[in-house]
Amino acid sequence: MTLLWRIQTSPDVTWEQADLFQRLAVITSEGRTSGRFVTIKRLIPRVGNVTEHAEGNFLGLAEGDGAADVVILSVPYELTTSYGQGTCDGPKATLQASSQVELYDPLLPEDLPCGFLLHTAQPWDGKGGSLEEQLSGITDYVSQHDSAFPVILGGEHGMLPAIMRSISKRIDLNDLTLIQIDAHADLRDQLEGDPDSHACAARRSLDLGVGKILQIGIRAFAREEAEFIAEDVRVESWLARDVLNPCGGEATWLNWLNTLSEIEGPVWLTLDIDSLDPSYVPTTGTPVPGGLAFWQVIETIETISSAPSAKWIGADINEIVPDPNQHVTEFTAAMLATKIVAAHLARKLEDES
Repeated sequence: MTLLWRIQTSPDVTWEQADLFQRLAVITSEGRTSGRFVTIKRLIPRVGNVTEHAEGNFLGLAEGDGAADVVILSVPYELTTSYGQGTCDGPKATLQASSQVELYDPLLPEDLPCGFLLHTAQPWDGKGGSLEEQLSGITDYVSQHDSAFPVILGGEHGMLPAIMRSISKRIDLNDLTLIQIDAHADLRDQLEGDPDSHACAARRSLDLGVGKILQIGIRAFAREEAEFIAEDVRVESWLARDVLNPCGGEATWLNWLNTLSEIEGPVWLTLDIDSLDPSYVPTTGTPVPGGLAFWQVIETIETISSAPSAKWIGADINEIVPDPNQHVTEFTAAMLATKIVAAHLARKLEDES
């Protein structure tokens, strides 16, 4: 039999190899054509100039032509913060820090971008004379980039409902599982009279129709929120106290991972970096002691990406406040964003194979 595989190349494209399964056209000795999976060396197109440093781009990577596989969006939104300020500077600082992050990830056969195209979009313009107009602007901004996997850098967590409105243009939110890594439940109906406060982001997302919220890292919440979690079947919370408890915490953690692995349908990850212990994010807007370890967040991301029946459609990382002295907070955010990109691309490669 004869194996046919035609590849069109150009001087602008280089090629790397990775062991993957590929469907080939197979012509049998009888002249029939069939599709068959065989093990081959798959040639991965690489943008020729990705090793050049591009100031302001995610990971410092230059961009090639064509449709992006991943888009990095910046939303410097800050209107309802209630304690520490500075989240509006988070996206730019995270992009700057990302240029120092290693391109190697063990999930991928090649260094990032691993043959894919990453696009760093221009930031949201911040226009709007009122809170409602700004949230509407965020919805429009996110919707402009819905052809690629979005990783959104914020900005305060109050942007989440605006992101959900954008997603609702593509899918039924009732089918969505929102995974929330956070120190706070964000389930208040209002804070100081403001229903659009960052403290109400998850509650407003449910009001918009989100079908399920899975929370982890929660350790600062009001009685109102505790009662809401107990009564509303749409919300499941894994409290930091239970996950990190030296007596039984491991079982709770494994239960969390098992729950993630069984998710079906579309998934959005919203990652408030105050979910981490303040040693990792000392300048986030509302740091809370007793938080998650960095590697617990990494394992959560990897488990989402590998869940067999889940369709991961995007993520946001919020409440990033730059650390002017040691740059720890924004570098942590940049590393988490890189892991999200790598995990998504690893799943994309697996699905293609």
